[in-house]
Amino acid sequence: MAQTRIKWLMLALAALTIMGSYYTYDSIAPVAGLLRDQRGFSQSQIGLLNAVFNLPNIALALIGGILIDRIGAAKAILIAAVICTIGASLTAIGEPYEVMLLGRLLFGLGNETLYIALLVGIAQWFHLGGGALAIALFFSMARVGSYSADKSTSWFADLYAAGWQAPLWLAAGLTSVGVVTALAYYAIDRKFPHLRAVGQKPERFQLKDLTGFSRSFWYILWLNVLFASVFFPFRSTFSIQYFQDVKGMNLAEAGTANSYVFAAAIFATPVFGLIADRIGKRASLLTIAAALMPLTFFILATTNYGLWVTTILMGISFSVIPAVIWPSTAMLVEKHRIGTAFGLINMIQSMGLAASNYAAGLLNDSYRAGPDNPGGYGAMLTMFALLSLIAFVSTLFLLLRERRQPGGGIEARVMGDVAPVMPRH
Repeated sequence: MAQTRIKWLMLALAALTIMGSYYTYDSIAPVAGLLRDQRGFSQSQIGLLNAVFNLPNIALALIGGILIDRIGAAKAILIAAVICTIGASLTAIGEPYEVMLLGRLLFGLGNETLYIALLVGIAQWFHLGGGALAIALFFSMARVGSYSADKSTSWFADLYAAGWQAPLWLAAGLTSVGVVTALAYYAIDRKFPHLRAVGQKPERFQLKDLTGFSRSFWYILWLNVLFASVFFPFRSTFSIQYFQDVKGMNLAEAGTANSYVFAAAIFATPVFGLIADRIGKRASLLTIAAALMPLTFFILATTNYGLWVTTILMGISFSVIPAVIWPSTAMLVEKHRIGTAFGLINMIQSMGLAASNYAAGLLNDSYRAGPDNPGGYGAMLTMFALLSLIAFVSTLFLLLRERRQPGGGIEARVMGDVAPVMPRH
């Protein structure tokens, strides 16, 4: 009973820690128009603010994952939360532009390590089962942060009326709350280490350790990378501008429209996590969810349907994939290598996010996308549609492989049912 209470307390602290971090990541989209109008930023410069967030993790996400396996998730969470707060504060200072870039760089460095460490921590505390539901609830709180960032255009309209800087200081303040919750997580983890899973001590890392993962792991990896490279550059960087320029919305309306996807995910993600824990069918769930993404961008690019259609499609996809993909990944890896595996995923994902954010901004600039030329956004939407179509193909390969191996892979009912696979993705 004590173990049950403590593991749910640790989940709550992890969720509160990530919530402020996600708010800060998504704080760029609501101020993008202000940065364009008040500081003269180009769309490429705005895209670079989220692209540079991912740049350090191309090299350091894997290192962070390996470090987590060695120093422990709790200590890594605390260190990363402090780095996030420093980065968010520099972003809010924001002048000159290079200081804002440095802030986003540092925030990205801390945030990816924080994210990986929190996922590893949850996997350790819920190693006896219920991992999909736990991670789904964790992501629900993350979506609260994203939803709040979009709704802040209405909730804190006075801050936005004051200019671009005040909303970013609010984000920095919320990020600093994560330091307090991370400190509490660290203290409890130190007191009850015997209640969580502890794998064998990692051996010295060798590059060949990255090549032995199963084929299912790599299919999941590419789905994760491509999905993130579509969803976050659109919803967290350019969508609010797009809704204003193409749909004729004001800032508050655009922020609210963007928030609906995150609002739906708050409630739907735990439902899909519970389904995955109870009935399995993870590969099938991922395939259905991935199919909705190219359909979303096709509708945006070629029809005048209301935003509610694409919001529902993207909301379902965004609820299913995170709830299923991370616990599924943990099933394919030995416990003492989870940090390394998650780090590898995030390293490649960071490449995709950096490239996709910057490429979308360049396309918008090249085709002069804006309120006077709403059709200029078509190239960006086409790029996102093609990337999401490739992600869907990856899930088809995963589904075929899993059906050839009934009872194994990611189709087992709980994490604890699956013996570690020597090596994986």
